[in-house]
Amino acid sequence: MLSRRKLLKRLGTLPLVGGALGAGIPLSSAQGETLAAAPKRNVIKELGLRSFVNAAGTYTAMTASLMPDEVMQTINFSSDHYIMLDEVQDKVGEKIAELCHAEYATVTAGCWSAMVLGTAGVLTGKDRKKISQLPDLTGMKSQVIVQKSHNTGYVHALTNTGVEIVEVETAADVDRAVNDKTAMMWFLNYQGPAGKIKHEEWVALAKKHGLPTMIDMAADVPPVENLWKYNDLGFDLVCVSGGKAIRGPQSAGILMGRRDLIEAARLSAPPRGGTIGRGMKVNKEEILGMYVALDTYIKKDHDKEWKEWEDKIAHISAAVSGIESVSTDVSVPEVANHTPYLQIGWDPNIIKLDQGELRKRLREGSPSIEVISGGDNAVKLTVFMLRPKEEKIVAKRIAEELQKAKV
Repeated sequence: MLSRRKLLKRLGTLPLVGGALGAGIPLSSAQGETLAAAPKRNVIKELGLRSFVNAAGTYTAMTASLMPDEVMQTINFSSDHYIMLDEVQDKVGEKIAELCHAEYATVTAGCWSAMVLGTAGVLTGKDRKKISQLPDLTGMKSQVIVQKSHNTGYVHALTNTGVEIVEVETAADVDRAVNDKTAMMWFLNYQGPAGKIKHEEWVALAKKHGLPTMIDMAADVPPVENLWKYNDLGFDLVCVSGGKAIRGPQSAGILMGRRDLIEAARLSAPPRGGTIGRGMKVNKEEILGMYVALDTYIKKDHDKEWKEWEDKIAHISAAVSGIESVSTDVSVPEVANHTPYLQIGWDPNIIKLDQGELRKRLREGSPSIEVISGGDNAVKLTVFMLRPKEEKIVAKRIAEELQKAKV
């Protein structure tokens, strides 16, 4: 895997592919080769919905990622069979645990659901009376310790169970905060660099006080090793989004870790009723699709995939870099969505366009393309959700709009 410095050097030496505007790539041809044949009933067209080239990333509002053929085949095949839901979870949980170095696992209705159910399992254990009374915590522990920098909107998944969040900043704060009401210590992985207490110390502090730990690493693959890294570090519960880079069903997630806590969490999940998690239903197709997506993702050639991303970034960068005043910069987020991103900026005195207008033109063009803001006069994009040849479409359209806006 290339470092950012090597990637930037490589971008500077690559020739323009197909000319500055990606000449020679017919837009309709490239698009046709990346899209599946339309079914007899095209409900996207029927309902007047807009589909688009996703150069923005795995955002929930943009329906995250597309499932590969292996996953769709599993979903379609299993949809024609009745199977007991708990049996599906039992077998899949064992397989996911084996793949990710955990004692046990379960497929959930997204990462948020994994956190709600995992917290419920910590609070209630296998006590059916306690399970039925959540979020009433009478007779249960009621506090979760969280670093101040980690106390974002995602803690609402925990507070759905009725717990109170207790903020800390240092190890000494943790020692002072622990009391007989403390149920768990929670870590938000993408905020890891911002917190004063790092992963290993967080786990050690929890073990010192006999408390379970949970980590939210929703969008934090790649790298693939993160799928077992935090289990190996000793976190008791690990929560993952299934429909981002892993490319499972968007509405699925994974809760893995200690067997006793996972088994307790499942008692608050469907098919059981009268529980806090009753609405967090995951069907057999999603459970099996999530397993196949995870298995497929782990087994792929990740170095090859990274090089493909670099090549796509290089192509788009080359296509726009020859335009007057346009500059490009490549970065890789430290934690979440750890893939190459390309920022394209320009001088507004030469190109009369702000980022909002460029994004609007890309969105309303054919095909529709989504990128994100990089500042007033810049856009930012990623390529890891693009289908084959779509980088050529993105490069061509961005270059066209920048050229048109030159004074």
